[in-house]
Amino acid sequence: MASDRKFYEFDDVSIHSQHKDCWLIINGKVYDVTSFMDDHPGGSEVLLSSTGKDATNDFEDTGHSDNARELMGKYYIGDINVSSIPQKRGYVPPHQAPYNPDKTSEFVIKILQFLVPLLILGLAFAVRHFTKKD
Repeated sequence: MASDRKFYEFDDVSIHSQHKDCWLIINGKVYDVTSFMDDHPGGSEVLLSSTGKDATNDFEDTGHSDNARELMGKYYIGDINVSSIPQKRGYVPPHQAPYNPDKTSEFVIKILQFLVPLLILGLAFAVRHFTKKD
């Protein structure tokens, strides 16, 4: 019966994130994969890296076989209350000062103030070397 299904809150599932106590959320369902940790073909680290979040994308991106999908039923313990899953946070770029062309110009001027005298000095030595009479 549908009323017999157990529903979990995200915070209650996310605390199960250890090798000896590992739960995953995949496609709105909660799986206790603790007993599968040592048998997972990708290693226990793969499972642990999928805890504390909705692991659906991790699971689907891996391309699991039909046998793996059937095996999941063995570890199913209930459904997740979808409204308790935190919304994904969009990318927030680091704060940068806006482009300031005046600062760039100042930088170029400082470089030129350093390089131009060196170029003139180098040119003077070259002229002297090639026009020197023996």
